[in-house]
Amino acid sequence: MTGHGTPQQTERLAAHSRYFRSLLLLLALLLLGGCQAMTRDRAMPNDPVFAPVAPEDMRSNAPVNGSIYQVTRNYNLFGDSKALNVGDVLTVDLNEQTAGSKNANSSIRKDSEILANAGVVLGNDNLPLNTNLNMERDFEGRANANQSNRLSGNITVTVVEVLPNGVLRIRGEKWISLTNGDEYVRLTGLVRQQDIGSDNRIPSDRVADARMAYGGTGDFDQANR
Repeated sequence: MTGHGTPQQTERLAAHSRYFRSLLLLLALLLLGGCQAMTRDRAMPNDPVFAPVAPEDMRSNAPVNGSIYQVTRNYNLFGDSKALNVGDVLTVDLNEQTAGSKNANSSIRKDSEILANAGVVLGNDNLPLNTNLNMERDFEGRANANQSNRLSGNITVTVVEVLPNGVLRIRGEKWISLTNGDEYVRLTGLVRQQDIGSDNRIPSDRVADARMAYGGTGDFDQANR
């Protein structure tokens, strides 16, 4: 003899099945979201954002015959050899150091006391009712946060644009291959020509709108992730 459930039981089983499928889908989405939040884009060499300009972009216009000075290039005949044009290289000395500290202390104390006078219980004065209620609340919190970072070294970048006011837009990256992975330094920003030294170097604190990145790939980087 084979038994079949009632339509109500069948509907309940179908509802439970839909509920569990929805729950499993929700858990899968949460896991995927958590994995995505824990990972970040992995840096790769030859990123177009930090790549030098193409050779054809550095090509000068045809020279004007009969003239020594060419308006197509910014050469300084009587000064030092410094980066002045698109495609020129410039060395940036990295000397960045930041430090931050924050302390916070909180203390709260609250005392409450309620005292009720003697009353009469069932008309009998010999049964006084005395009520004394005390409340105390203490809270104390303390928080300390310290952070410091330092980046030193140098990186040689390329001039990718000369703005109408003479400011140079620079960008570049340096990759170093090590035993357990690669390390990289990336830099973009704006520099003034007058801030460039006679040795074609400029300190990093003279780079405007600077974007600096230092990181690595490999076993150590994966462990830090």
